[in-house]
Amino acid sequence: MGIGPWVLMLLLELALTVYRMRTNAVQRRATAILRELSVLLPAALLALSTLRWGFRYYALAALLLTSAAVGLLQWLRKTDAKKEGGRARPLWRGGAMMALLSLASLPAILFPEYAPLPATGEYPVKTAVQYLADPDRTEPFGRQGEARALAVEFWYPAHAAGHFPLIVFSHGAFGLRTSNETLFRALASHGYVVCSIDHSGHCLYTTRENGSPMPIDRGYLGELRREDARADRRASLALYQKWMGVRVADIHFVIDSIAARAAAAPQDEVYGLVDAQKIGVIGHSLGGSAALGIGRARGDVGAVIALESPFLCDILAVEDGAFVFEEAPYPVPVLAIYSDSAWTQLADWPQYAQNARLRAGRDKDAYNLHLAGTGHLSLTDLSLASPLLTRLLNGHRCTVSAEDGLTRLNEACLSFFNGFLKDADTVYGSSAGAGRPLHAPSEGDVLTWRGGFPPCVGTRF
Repeated sequence: MGIGPWVLMLLLELALTVYRMRTNAVQRRATAILRELSVLLPAALLALSTLRWGFRYYALAALLLTSAAVGLLQWLRKTDAKKEGGRARPLWRGGAMMALLSLASLPAILFPEYAPLPATGEYPVKTAVQYLADPDRTEPFGRQGEARALAVEFWYPAHAAGHFPLIVFSHGAFGLRTSNETLFRALASHGYVVCSIDHSGHCLYTTRENGSPMPIDRGYLGELRREDARADRRASLALYQKWMGVRVADIHFVIDSIAARAAAAPQDEVYGLVDAQKIGVIGHSLGGSAALGIGRARGDVGAVIALESPFLCDILAVEDGAFVFEEAPYPVPVLAIYSDSAWTQLADWPQYAQNARLRAGRDKDAYNLHLAGTGHLSLTDLSLASPLLTRLLNGHRCTVSAEDGLTRLNEACLSFFNGFLKDADTVYGSSAGAGRPLHAPSEGDVLTWRGGFPPCVGTRF
């Protein structure tokens, strides 16, 4: 809906309030007409598919229907002759209604309708939700003694023959498994099986297999609020190890489960498509930190992408008030993608010191991409679903649209995985085989290639 219709409703309510004050009358007929029109107009827009019915309109529809019914009944039962009794009463009436309209419109303002980005590949995309339980781990959140249970969702090529690389995604600190669905659809349409994990207790909310809801863990929320690497590195390291312990184990379990099911059920619609010899891992923010840990821990991972994520699993200790990082080269090709939120801050944030060193060219297979004009949450679909909330949470203005930013992000991820999981001659901005530029990044992006790749410059957890 956006802000425009909300402003119009407030202006109409203000006009009615002024009319009541000038006439010193309740104006039941005018009120009833306005209330009925407030219902009929949105209903017509829904019928014409100009608006799409959904959660964002539930509260507003309830308010408009209730006020229309009350206004009509009052008009039929009473006359306009009743006086308001001064200026205060119509002001209170109008102010209360405008406050209710604002509250009921909030979901539509925060989450306006948007057109999803089209998948650009040759395959139609299907989805499937699965529930996996790890008998070797107990649930650290919720009921004690239960096996660790995870909801995962797959995006995969429909009506496809053959086997495709597996991409496993880990969401951010408050994220959801659907946080980067436009990316998942883009990858699946180009021949990848994507599995995104709801890290129970770490995700904003999820559902158990029986349908019961499971919100984010309050203790974990408190830890996120307290953590401050500048103030207490030892306390931060303890929390990093705790969080990474949960997430890295989740990713290990999911990869192992998918590989086992792919081998056991080669005819399965989802698992039968998986090529378990070609695995990529990607994550946003805290999830990217876990993905970076998996890339170092497993020998079957061929490529890792971290969306603005520190190397938390590389922090080994704290000595003399500073983090001590793993010094061994990162063992697989890794692409670190940054927004304006972190690109200029890497050297200032202690947990990002490893990122700063890799950006300076420490490892030959470490690649860095700065998507200029974007913010931390612009690297997720929240930028499409809620531009206003994204702006508030980013803490700064973005100079590129959500559509452009996500398109650039998706192209970079697809190109990188194609180059290292499909042996394609395309890695974003470079050719893996011949060492020549294939295409430049979008204007304003900064791309840093190491090792044998020539530089191509197009222009926090």
